[in-house]
Amino acid sequence: MATLTAEEVQRYKRHLVLRDVGAPGQQKLKAARVLVVGAGGLGSPLVMYLAAAGLGTIGIVDDDHVSIDNLQRQIAHGMSDAGRLKVESARDAILAINPLTHVEMHAERLDATNALDLIAGYDIVTDGSDNFATRYLVSDACYFAKRPLVYATLGSFDGYVSLFKPYDKMADGTPYPTLRCLFPEAPPEGLVANCAEAGVLGPVAGVIGTLQATETVKEILGLGESLAGRLLIYDALAPRFELVSVAWDPDNPLSGQNPTIHDLSGHRRTGRACAAAE
Repeated sequence: MATLTAEEVQRYKRHLVLRDVGAPGQQKLKAARVLVVGAGGLGSPLVMYLAAAGLGTIGIVDDDHVSIDNLQRQIAHGMSDAGRLKVESARDAILAINPLTHVEMHAERLDATNALDLIAGYDIVTDGSDNFATRYLVSDACYFAKRPLVYATLGSFDGYVSLFKPYDKMADGTPYPTLRCLFPEAPPEGLVANCAEAGVLGPVAGVIGTLQATETVKEILGLGESLAGRLLIYDALAPRFELVSVAWDPDNPLSGQNPTIHDLSGHRRTGRACAAAE
């Protein structure tokens, strides 16, 4: 396992004094590789907190460019970044926080032809995309690649976070659920408005992206109770958090008893792909 330098000991001393983290935990963070899908409202606080925590390698996949209307919630980017690739400005934000973090930029669309190869190169995947096609593609690809997926999505004033690792089993021997256990299929395109159409309260993206970062770090370190098999719901207007159980659906088309999805070819046939982020 990677050893810590004197600079890292100084930088991460608030982690090192935590009984459940310490030097062994910080070494795990240093050795970890996390892929962030989307450098937008969720990906921005996510990559910044992962970098600050001492993640060794952060990969970012997004082919979008920064626009001024992103800045209300996408805090990894600034006015001077308008027109730049988001992966580039997110990289600069990461390195400004922690130059010890290695950033891998994937300025490309995530689709059925590259998803498995990209995901296989990382230990954990986090999804900050803003459309159903990409969420299902990422979830399916993580299932086939056997990579844990820290999932999140935003509403206008609410957000949802979970951890999917359906290749593993719960204490009773049943598999952990996947996204398709919640919703077997994505809704028809255009039925549900994205944040560009419905709007989103900027700080809500910060809350949910920070929760994603927390769950990612917990999964790397094996701390506490994970969100696998559970969905955390945040309602900013109430305000309240709610935690609900999610069961494995034996009839779901991906990981059920009689699966009908055996690869990513269905995503390729529809031609759906994504670069956009919340």
